[in-house]
Amino acid sequence: MGTKYKGSSEDILSLNTFICLARAADSINNRLNSHISSYSLTISQFGILEALYHMGSMCQKQLSDKILKSTANITTVIDNLEKRDLVKRIRQEADRRYITVELTEKGRKLIQEIFPEHVKHINDEMAILSKEEKVSLKNLCKIVGKKERC
Repeated sequence: MGTKYKGSSEDILSLNTFICLARAADSINNRLNSHISSYSLTISQFGILEALYHMGSMCQKQLSDKILKSTANITTVIDNLEKRDLVKRIRQEADRRYITVELTEKGRKLIQEIFPEHVKHINDEMAILSKEEKVSLKNLCKIVGKKERC
């Protein structure tokens, strides 16, 4: 269902394009999130585990930038992961204000278990597109996102 707005044809096209993009992203995320939630993880918790797994330990600010969440939100997410012994905070000796977050062994095992299945689910979602369509969609998303990394 498109917009009911009665503006210019350009306005209507932009609104309808945005609605389609948002609905497609929400639809895919809802299906992918069901897999993640089966491990009692939120999408933000999964994002942190995945970032630490693939990029190594980092500070909370770097994590918030990587998963596009506020630093205040990241603190709560990390607190909850820490309670489950999936991550740990390490205060640096040289500058005690600087705290890095890293995976625990339990966290590493969990993300190693989840991630391959997550990739499979993403591949299943994207299977409807040809290789050329995937490349085109990726490039269009980069343009719309002001060339942010996808």
